[in-house]
Amino acid sequence: MKVLGVIPARYASTRFEGKALADLFGKPMIQHVYERAIKAETLDEVTVATDDLRIFDAVKAFGGAVVMTAEHSTGTNRVAEVAERSDAEILVNVQGDEPIIEPAMIDEAVKPLLEDSGVDLATLAYRMGSEAEYRNPNVVKVVADRAGFAMYFSRSPIPHVKLDEWSADIPLYRHVGLYVFRRRALMDFAQTPQTPLEMLESLEQLRFLENGYRMKIVETRYKSIGVDTPEDLENVKRMMVRQ
Repeated sequence: MKVLGVIPARYASTRFEGKALADLFGKPMIQHVYERAIKAETLDEVTVATDDLRIFDAVKAFGGAVVMTAEHSTGTNRVAEVAERSDAEILVNVQGDEPIIEPAMIDEAVKPLLEDSGVDLATLAYRMGSEAEYRNPNVVKVVADRAGFAMYFSRSPIPHVKLDEWSADIPLYRHVGLYVFRRRALMDFAQTPQTPLEMLESLEQLRFLENGYRMKIVETRYKSIGVDTPEDLENVKRMMVRQ
């Protein structure tokens, strides 16, 4: 099965306009993401998908593969448009604002779809280490069943832990927004209206669960940092210097 990695990238951003092209040690941030993604062993191809000519030209300039798409409200829909033009059976949504993503994370997420035809899509999660993280509404939590399939995602603290019973030993998981889709699930998603829980939580992955798709949750030991603000970019720079 052909596995295609797609890096959605847009120029507009409320908190950090043009972040895909932000300079990171002499390279645009999108180049760092691309160069890490192509190291993943499970990806046959990698391409950037954008609706902005400035990003398109920047990717071409460093020799990367890139396609122009229409404007989309979500990265998932942008990946779905790329899927329409591709014969790939498995598509990976690699976040374009995570310049220090570990290639092994991509391989971890792809593996379940290669091994089990009953898996519709997969994503990653890691164990939270602090109560502040667990109770932070900006941190998306996930609960899986005993077979490792997602039961629910929420911005609320799930599963519930009483204030006086918190312990770092409790297995509580934070979602990592890297997705691997089987083609049919992705194409169905793009044509399906938003669902009630998706709109309530502002989490598009709930659309898959509400429509009965089986989403495998893969625990990873790696942590990747998304760049949403100029301050995040400076934090990433410091992390890269220490590596």
